[in-house]
Amino acid sequence: MTKPSLPDLLHAAVSAVGGTERPGQVAMAEAVGEAIDDNSHRLIQAGTGTGKSLGYLVPALAHGERVVVATATLALQRQLVERDLPRTVEALHPQLRRRPQFAMLKGRSNYLCLHRLHEGAPQDEEEGLFDQFEAATPTSKLGKDLLRLRDWADETETGDRDDLTPGVSDKAWAQISVSSRECLGATKCAYGAECFAEAARERAKLADVVVTNHALLAIDAIEGAPVLPQHEVLIVDEAHELVSRVTGVATGELTPGQVGRAVKRAAKLVDEKSADSLQTASESFERVMELALPGRLEEIPEDLGYALMALRDAARNVISAIGSTRDKSVHDEDAVRKQALAAVENIHTVAERITNGSEYDVVWYERHDRFGATLRVAPLSVSGLLREKLFEDRSVVLTSATLKLGGDFNGVAASLGLSPEGVEGDDVPVWKGLDVGSPFDYPKQGILYVAKHLATPGREGTRGDMMDELAELIEAAGGRTLGLFSSMRGAKAAAEELRGRLDNPILLQGEETLGELIKAFAADPKTCLFGTLSLWQGVDVPGPSCQLVVMDRIPFPRPDDPLMSARQKSVEEHGGNGFMAVAATHAALLMAQGAGRLVRASGDRGVVAVLDPRLATARYGSFLRATLPDFWYTTDRNQARRSLAAIDAAAQAEGK
Repeated sequence: MTKPSLPDLLHAAVSAVGGTERPGQVAMAEAVGEAIDDNSHRLIQAGTGTGKSLGYLVPALAHGERVVVATATLALQRQLVERDLPRTVEALHPQLRRRPQFAMLKGRSNYLCLHRLHEGAPQDEEEGLFDQFEAATPTSKLGKDLLRLRDWADETETGDRDDLTPGVSDKAWAQISVSSRECLGATKCAYGAECFAEAARERAKLADVVVTNHALLAIDAIEGAPVLPQHEVLIVDEAHELVSRVTGVATGELTPGQVGRAVKRAAKLVDEKSADSLQTASESFERVMELALPGRLEEIPEDLGYALMALRDAARNVISAIGSTRDKSVHDEDAVRKQALAAVENIHTVAERITNGSEYDVVWYERHDRFGATLRVAPLSVSGLLREKLFEDRSVVLTSATLKLGGDFNGVAASLGLSPEGVEGDDVPVWKGLDVGSPFDYPKQGILYVAKHLATPGREGTRGDMMDELAELIEAAGGRTLGLFSSMRGAKAAAEELRGRLDNPILLQGEETLGELIKAFAADPKTCLFGTLSLWQGVDVPGPSCQLVVMDRIPFPRPDDPLMSARQKSVEEHGGNGFMAVAATHAALLMAQGAGRLVRASGDRGVVAVLDPRLATARYGSFLRATLPDFWYTTDRNQARRSLAAIDAAAQAEGK
């Protein structure tokens, strides 16, 4: 029997989901198929509306070997497992003569732990030894969450936190979940045979397609012990997020509270001498942290260095000593020991990493009004790690609506550890870039308006001219506005100011859950939604409720961001342009994602307004504009207002 052709398979899949085949989707599927066949790598930019998930799922399923798909957002994971994969598998079955299996796999802490649910979480002494369900009063928020979790545990088939609706607080979830370090292991645990996390792993071992997240992909790469099953092909969707997710997983932190909790957990399980030395080291670390000022530590101060060495050595002694003392009053000793060991091992790992002082790490203090100071350490770059761990022994396809920055793929490729396109060498993964475009007619559907007449935004103070401009644009649009701000302070200031000026309801991120805010914004065209980072990427509201997307300023990283400024300085020391490689690239990525909120369907019309004249006047402005969708461009404020008023009038005439 002849092998079914990729175009035929794609046609069957698109028909099954009630979609329309698009040239970009066909081009993408063919490129993914080629990459799989010749074991090579692709970076594919697929604009909104391309149907990129089918563009990679169809060739992946046709291939027949195991494929891992890693995504950044929960929404896309769910869409793949609950909608796209079931329909595609059924649609392809007549031609493939098989039904590929698929499964979702996440980190262990995403699954309910039956041991912790039934035996209780080992608690610190001052909190009281606690059956958490008894101690949390049934009327408190925590108590209600825990009681609901106990009921849910009897019904759920997956134990996956994301299947619980509505969700519960992180505090409640922490009572019934464990990290991989705290887990007893299936063979030692009384509930090992029923374990949800183990069941998810077993399903993944049998599946042809494993859907996971960027964080688990990073853990798999960094920790050496494989978490994901062996696979021939890796597809990274929402690949513009990968570097920041991998950086997050590779970041260590220490706080006095965290160290104090570890001391208490270990105290019952080690001899007095070991416990006292860890307690003393904890106290000296706490004294140093009380005086910590936020910012990067280019060199480790002497007092911090001594405190960290004492912590490292005391933690190492405790790790060796744990288990030599048995306290008969300790309930469920294995779990108590495992949790204590996990906490102390983390302290040892981070303290040792900082005292070793790698030139490839950045160390800094952060300070929070409520939680005090945190000491953090993160890799200066994850490109070497990604080049070494991601692109060996498998074909890798990275895709997103935003991979070309300033007109080419090389900026994103460099962050992934790849050489410029076309460069070949012994240890250089070879890749090709492909931009399959978008089915939308951006010049006809949208306008990019830059408010060139406004004053350049400074670091501090309110921008009166910007507020006036924003109010006029919202009035012209009749509401229908998504306001994307570079800081929460800016979003709050604008919401407070305009609530006093306009009749339109203005929703503010943080005043309700993101899901509820987006639902309310989509339901009422007169409503505006203001917010910061997660709104730049997380809003999908097609139709007339979102016809004006406003960016208050170019979202450069803050000059005092320790990691970004260290990366910028490193590029400059190696002869590159640090501002363009780090700050401008960061801003371009966010702006492209933000502008992508406007046109989500073929009938959408609207304006992206950037209230920062530098996009029109600065030398880097052309680089940033080249990253945005190809909207019709203007700096004429009257033209922008007339267009918004016309779009509003047309929507009202249609009763929207």
